[in-house]
Amino acid sequence: MIKNYLTIAWRSLTKNRVFSFINMFGLAIGLACCMLISGYLYQELTYDTYSANSKQLYRVNLGVLANGGSDNYPLVDIAVGEGMKNAFPEIEASTRMSPNQPVFVEYGNQQFKESNFVRADANFLQLFSIPLIDGDAATCLANPNSIVITKDLAKKYFGADNAVGKTLLVAKQPMKVTGVINKVPDNSHFHGDAFMSLITFTQNRPQTWSNVSFFTYLLLNKTADPKKLEARFPQLVAKYVVPEIQRDMGISLAEAQKSVNTFKFTLTPITDIHLYSHTKYEREANGDINYVYIFGALAIFILVLAGINFTNLSTAASAKRSKEVGIRKVLGSLKSSLVSQFLTESVLLTTLAMVLAVVMVYLLLPYFNDVAGKNISIKFYLSYMAIAIELLVALVVGLAAGVYPAFFISSFKILNVLKGNSSSDVKASKSLLRNSLIVFQFSISTAFIIATFIVYQQLNFMQNKKLGYDKDQVLVLNDVYTLQNNLEPFRNQLLQDKRVINAAISSDVPIRTADGTQIFLKSSSNNYNQPHAEVHANIYHIDENYLPTMGMKMAVGRNFLPAYPADSAAVIVNESAVKELGLDKTDPIGKTIVRSGQHEFTIVGVVKDFHYSSAKEKIAPLMMLYGHSNGSMMVKVKAADMHNLIEAVKQQWESFHPGTPFSYNFLDDQFAQLYVSEARTGKIFTSFAILAVIIASLGLFGLSAFSIRQRVKEIGIRKVLGASSVTITNMLSIQFLKLVALAVIIAAPLTWFAMHKWLQGFAYRIDIQWWVFALAGLMALGVAFITVSFQTIKAALANPVKSLRSE
Repeated sequence: MIKNYLTIAWRSLTKNRVFSFINMFGLAIGLACCMLISGYLYQELTYDTYSANSKQLYRVNLGVLANGGSDNYPLVDIAVGEGMKNAFPEIEASTRMSPNQPVFVEYGNQQFKESNFVRADANFLQLFSIPLIDGDAATCLANPNSIVITKDLAKKYFGADNAVGKTLLVAKQPMKVTGVINKVPDNSHFHGDAFMSLITFTQNRPQTWSNVSFFTYLLLNKTADPKKLEARFPQLVAKYVVPEIQRDMGISLAEAQKSVNTFKFTLTPITDIHLYSHTKYEREANGDINYVYIFGALAIFILVLAGINFTNLSTAASAKRSKEVGIRKVLGSLKSSLVSQFLTESVLLTTLAMVLAVVMVYLLLPYFNDVAGKNISIKFYLSYMAIAIELLVALVVGLAAGVYPAFFISSFKILNVLKGNSSSDVKASKSLLRNSLIVFQFSISTAFIIATFIVYQQLNFMQNKKLGYDKDQVLVLNDVYTLQNNLEPFRNQLLQDKRVINAAISSDVPIRTADGTQIFLKSSSNNYNQPHAEVHANIYHIDENYLPTMGMKMAVGRNFLPAYPADSAAVIVNESAVKELGLDKTDPIGKTIVRSGQHEFTIVGVVKDFHYSSAKEKIAPLMMLYGHSNGSMMVKVKAADMHNLIEAVKQQWESFHPGTPFSYNFLDDQFAQLYVSEARTGKIFTSFAILAVIIASLGLFGLSAFSIRQRVKEIGIRKVLGASSVTITNMLSIQFLKLVALAVIIAAPLTWFAMHKWLQGFAYRIDIQWWVFALAGLMALGVAFITVSFQTIKAALANPVKSLRSE
């Protein structure tokens, strides 16, 4: 019986090749989208689950109440982890890891700049279950000057030789290779090409609690309650943090004790870091649980749209098979047999669609990985488990989408279908169900179009917003500290080139995250017991050329001057710092502020606010100090041929410092990196908007084909009575355009609400304009009209004699 069903199903599909392919192609698109998104969701939801201790590992965070809100850090001070372990028995172990630190590495005659070297405690690799290919995980980082490297890095430096026992010169410091790992798993919130023993760099450092230095993790025992543990952390703040703040700031004990309420340690499960932690000092760029929800909903919507299409197209094809059904019933076929037959055809078609979907996934996966920033392998979709799930999905979708057409076709009355009058059974044009499905499809499609417009508007707004500095044609030279005494001669030689306008030396470029610190306003009476404003600020170290090179403007006061020795104790702050400190914005010059360690600085100037981070964040207080600014050099240039200019700069670099890699980038390129996530979101919405429109159009094509097929005789009679082709085309089109117009009306308010919520995540954002909805609606109506026109014009131009011959 099954063989007979399959044989007939195959004949039916091959007999209607074009219609079957359209049906299968639309379903394959939906399945492929669902599969791609499933791969993305699987990676996002399994971050950091690879560790055997994943359910017991927590990161210690620091939250500080300041600036009218809370500044949150994923880093804490050097002594926090071990101090917490000693204080609370439910903590079994602690471990630390430093932020990324670019270093120069030498081996033999080779020298490279490595950007992903990490300092870690001796037990770090063990706690995170990162296995070693060579070496002992228990001891490889226990001794000073030890380093564990990845297999790729070992091959880079040592070729086929065994790396263990070899010595690398890292930042002029010898480090012995004690282990080799394959790599840190892709779905990890941190990655590293090498892990250096942390004790090498911290054995002589003071054990302090009140700063931010290391990513610190705690291993709790299985019975520990993290919330109850957090509730006991304030006692550690009172014991360790308060005395440090009193000493460093020179304030009274009563004032320092306020830190118990403003200085809070919290715990985050490592499995929550990637999707739920969004501080500006994260180890790597994190994901967002909201996008998981959005893309999960997209996968469901796309699959539902494809299933709706399948139902509509299968129903549209049924009119051609009405006589077949009638003859089968005359010959004794039961309704159950007919239902089984048509369900078999449905499942066969969905199975073929799944095969086509896998081919689409293979072809689209590189593009999807690039857009989503993932590294999903095709092997993920070809594992035994994945294949079993794919076949199950094909079966379920085939049965679910085929049930209605199967019962609909098998319910035709014998007398009507043999007379060629199947339309008496069901009037598709009056079908509430199918019309509702079309409205649903185009509501989703229109919502995608609107969302895409708004995402790109916001992205364009952020990229073109006035930043407070000039980012164009600024060449950023990295690692200029390696020039040492040749730094100024190198800069002076650059300025001799007519293509170079100016050059400045600084610890930071405007779009990099600056160093976090605390600054306090000192009262005029020099009495720290008097009330004072407290803000959290970022800090730059700059030279006197920085502001003019970057095109930054002074609101009040002056720039640093080399002729003024006192400027070593001077500071330039931004307008946000003046506001948060409560200073008179018209007369802040001469006021004194103090930062940790009781370092006093006199304000000599106020720079106008500029965006030194993403426009997603509000401009925070900033202080600029004079000197110690040899991290990067910003070179403002004017050159049509940038390639030749870079080559000239490289030659000058090598003449001053041969053998050291020349590293550069452009400020506008770094600026674009701030909005990679938003750009990816825009591309993803664009891709899905196009696919949703294609799928909805296929559904509309099916419904219009079915409807027009049921009205062939009506059209013939109208033409005989004198109706023109234009009149008939308008009559047939208007019913479908009404459905699409209704879809636009439904989609507009729902999409406005969703995108309004999305925009709240940006400190600086656009206002949603009415014309976005109007344009999206016109596009949806245009697509619908083009889709329907093919069928309606064909029907309007048909010879009425053929349609009326059977009457």
